[in-house]
Amino acid sequence: MLGNLMAWIDARFPATKMWEDHMSKYYAPKNFNFWYFFGFIAMLVLVLQIVTGIILTMHYKPDAELAFASVEYIMRDVPWGWLIRYLHSTGASFFFVVVYLHMFRGLLYGSYKKPRELVWLFGMFLYLALMAEAFMGYLLPWGQMSFWGAQVIISLFGAVPFVGEELALWIRGDFVVADATLNRFFAFHVIAVPFVLVGLVVAHIIALHEVGSNNPDGVEIKKHKDENGIPLDGIPFFPYIVMKDIIAIIVFMFVFALVVFYAPEMGGWFLEHANFIPADALKTPEHIAPLWYFAPFYAILRAVPSIAGSAFPGVAAMGLSIVFLFLLPWLDRSPVKSIRYRGPYFKIALTLFTISFVILAFLGTQPVTPLYTFLSRLFSFIYFAFFILMPFYTKFDKDKPVPERVTTK
Repeated sequence: MLGNLMAWIDARFPATKMWEDHMSKYYAPKNFNFWYFFGFIAMLVLVLQIVTGIILTMHYKPDAELAFASVEYIMRDVPWGWLIRYLHSTGASFFFVVVYLHMFRGLLYGSYKKPRELVWLFGMFLYLALMAEAFMGYLLPWGQMSFWGAQVIISLFGAVPFVGEELALWIRGDFVVADATLNRFFAFHVIAVPFVLVGLVVAHIIALHEVGSNNPDGVEIKKHKDENGIPLDGIPFFPYIVMKDIIAIIVFMFVFALVVFYAPEMGGWFLEHANFIPADALKTPEHIAPLWYFAPFYAILRAVPSIAGSAFPGVAAMGLSIVFLFLLPWLDRSPVKSIRYRGPYFKIALTLFTISFVILAFLGTQPVTPLYTFLSRLFSFIYFAFFILMPFYTKFDKDKPVPERVTTK
């Protein structure tokens, strides 16, 4: 009966074909290491965010007069509401942790290089959509930091020449951050952007499975196949890779649960203290700073001085810091993918880039001081140098020979 049912479904919908193409007959490299867990974990966190978000919308009121009180109602009166809210808020930060580690793995092993340029581009559009989703969700609690953080970030769009004021007005829906802003951010956060996110995830996976997964050696396993066309260095994604991913998910969920139950605010890094105070348009917080996952780009924005009172140079630098990530497949001139066989120039450059990104994330959350401004400019210079000089140091680097087949080291 089950076989007949599947035959009936397959005649009308390619269920078995999709299962085979993307799971049981999709061959992944056999030398995956722990860096390759984070893509699967990111999908898990996305599902968690969607499910908890749906539950939260059942009780949340997208109204400037009621929003903060509805969040307090969820926390205090809705059965297990505090858990759902903390799962969602902590999940947002963990989502960025996982995505940043996933992107760092791409840098380590050259997963943006030919033939995976489109996989990387879909991933970067996913990153942009995730930033938009997080920014719009950041306003919804209608606390002090939500309100004033949104005020500051939206005002930056006003620095864009010619269309800035109209653009900022359109985003706010009013001349100040108000009820109209909250309503449109709620609509985008709950409906529009999640659809884009899910669509980009599907496109990202389809593009990846079309060209095949990269591996720590940067060797294309499709070049060496047996008489049946099966890669000699590959193993079926299901059940072998899936079983390894499930073990990683168990470890991840253990760490995630520790944070949710014992440190959901993470000392103000995940949930800021000022956001437990209702939004007040007449009282500006002493220090307005974005959450940590936006902080590196905010530090770059503050590092660039204004010209004639215009913040556009800083806004342009912040935009370029993300645009350069899109251009990585064409900036890297090395024929080698994996850092295992890269020369010393790339290794030094990637180390400096990683250090600069982490320090900028810290500086972006701190008050403006002469010392912090100097450090922001220094590490912003290192950040951009990584991309601007990449065509040169990757072309003349002293790379090592790459093996024909994958290794198990």
